[in-house]
Amino acid sequence: MPADARAPFDVLIKHFEAQGLSVHNAHRREAWGAELMRPEQCTKLDQDEIRKADVFVALPGHPASPGTHIEIGWASAFDKPIVLLLERDREYTFLVQGLHTVASVEYVVHTDIATCLPAVDRAVDLAVRRQRERSGAR
Repeated sequence: MPADARAPFDVLIKHFEAQGLSVHNAHRREAWGAELMRPEQCTKLDQDEIRKADVFVALPGHPASPGTHIEIGWASAFDKPIVLLLERDREYTFLVQGLHTVASVEYVVHTDIATCLPAVDRAVDLAVRRQRERSGAR
């Protein structure tokens, strides 16, 4: 993965780990494309990690990342709080745009990941709180 494409992931991973959070990122696990796992391995592992996650944060990508879109579907099916980071002035699929109607989703529209980290933190808190309210948990 080129350095410019990798940068937003690095920023998010470092941000969350600095807060003491555990981060699962398939790109990092696979050495940014240098050590790809077999489909039979990575599919099960990624789904298991999403099933265990407290919250799912994703960059849907432009153009759309098919793998990330599958993971977004898993996260919504597992009733996980979701934060989607959308680049300003980009078009996203209708299902991404409307996902908040069927799942606890917060959107952060950005031009630069590093400058929107406070908004990401607020979105994570809000998505988790809304999911708990939807499920009746306190």
